[in-house]
Amino acid sequence: MEQKKKVIALTIGISLLIGGCGVSESGNNQNGDSNSAEGKQSEDRFASVQDYVGQGYTLDNGEKTDKIAENHREQIDKAVKQFFLEKYKTEVKVHNTVGAVDGATVFVESVGKPHFYTFAIVPIDLNTREVLTDQIWTREGQVEGAIQSGLYAMIFEDKMQNLDNYLQEFTSTHPVIGVREENNENVGGGGYMTPYYYITIFGEAFDSLYKMYLENPHRSKQEWKDALNLENINPNDYTVAIQLYMSEPNVDPNIDIFNQLVTDLRNMNDLPPAAYGVYLNDNRVHKESGSGTQGNTLDLAADLIIKGLEN
Repeated sequence: MEQKKKVIALTIGISLLIGGCGVSESGNNQNGDSNSAEGKQSEDRFASVQDYVGQGYTLDNGEKTDKIAENHREQIDKAVKQFFLEKYKTEVKVHNTVGAVDGATVFVESVGKPHFYTFAIVPIDLNTREVLTDQIWTREGQVEGAIQSGLYAMIFEDKMQNLDNYLQEFTSTHPVIGVREENNENVGGGGYMTPYYYITIFGEAFDSLYKMYLENPHRSKQEWKDALNLENINPNDYTVAIQLYMSEPNVDPNIDIFNQLVTDLRNMNDLPPAAYGVYLNDNRVHKESGSGTQGNTLDLAADLIIKGLEN
C-alpha cells in the first residue's frame, strides 16, 4: 500500500496534489493545426518549460475568489506570514496567490534553512467578498511534510550536493533541462524542491525532529544530524522525484537520454537514502495544472531506484 501511495504521488505531481485541474494531453502534436480553432485552443493550453512560471495556473472554481484575493493581496500576504510564524515558527515569503473554491491558495517559501516550499488556504466569503484572514488553514500533513523534507535535505546536504552536481552536469551535456525556479516559487508548494526534483517524506523517522522544530527551528545542521536516529532510516520512506524536460520543442522524450539517466543513477554512490523516480517529459507544461506529464512521458515510477545509507 505504501509503495502504491508513492507511485501515485510521484505520477500525479505536486501541482495536481494541491488541487489543480489535472488536465494533460498526450501525443506530440504540439503545434496543432494552424487552421483549426481546436488545434489552436489545445496549443494555448501549454507553455514551453523555459517560459513557464505559473502563468495560467488555476484551481477548481477559483475564478471569483481569484479576483477578490488580488484586491486584498497586501492583507493576505501579511496574515499568511503571521500565520506561519505563529503556528509553524517559520518565517516565509509569499510568492503567489491563486483563487480556489471558497478561498485562495497562497504559495510560500521558507526564509533560510531548512528550505522548503508550501502553501496555506485563506477562506473567502463570496457573499460578502470578505477575506477571512482569521481562519487560515493548511491541509493535514502538508506543511509538516514540507518542513520534514527541508530537514532531510539539510541533514543529508553533502549527499544532496552530489545529486545536484550530477544533474547540473547531465543537463549541461544533454538536450534536457529542469523547470525554472520561479515555477517552484509560484506554483510549487511541494516541500524541498529544486529545478530538477522534489522530495516527499512517507516515514515516521522525522516526526520527532518536526516536534523539535516547533520548539526551536534555528538549530544547526549538526544538531539536526545528532537528533536523527540513522538506524531508523529506511530509504523506502523517502522519495526523490527527478523530473527533466527536453530542451527543444516538438520532440518526444528521448529514450536513450532517459536510459542513460537511469543507468547513471543506478550506478551512483553516496546519494541521499531514498527511492528515486525518474521522469523525462517533452518540452511542454500544461498551464492550468503546472504539470509536465503527458502521454509520451518516459517514467520509472513503478520501478524506483533504491539507495540506502551504505551506497
